[in-house]
Amino acid sequence: MNLKKKYIAFKVSTNFVDIVPQKRRLRLSLNADFDEIKDPNNLCKDVSGLGRWGNGDVEIGVDGRTNLDAVISLIQQAQDIQLNTD
Repeated sequence: MNLKKKYIAFKVSTNFVDIVPQKRRLRLSLNADFDEIKDPNNLCKDVSGLGRWGNGDVEIGVDGRTNLDAVISLIQQAQDIQLNTD
């Protein structure tokens, strides 16, 4: 098997979340400015200016201990931001 894709993308007109599989976690990139996302659980990291696979300035690490409901809420915010700017 020869895989060529580095990440999974969900998009409306452009990607609002990219999921990058890693050895011990998933790295999610939200296509939004860091200050646009309301993150009461402090799951997000500002990665603006860093070279990463995926789009966006917001990164979330997801592993077996991560609150998935909180992650889904953050992804929904990124999608809503994109839908409101199109």
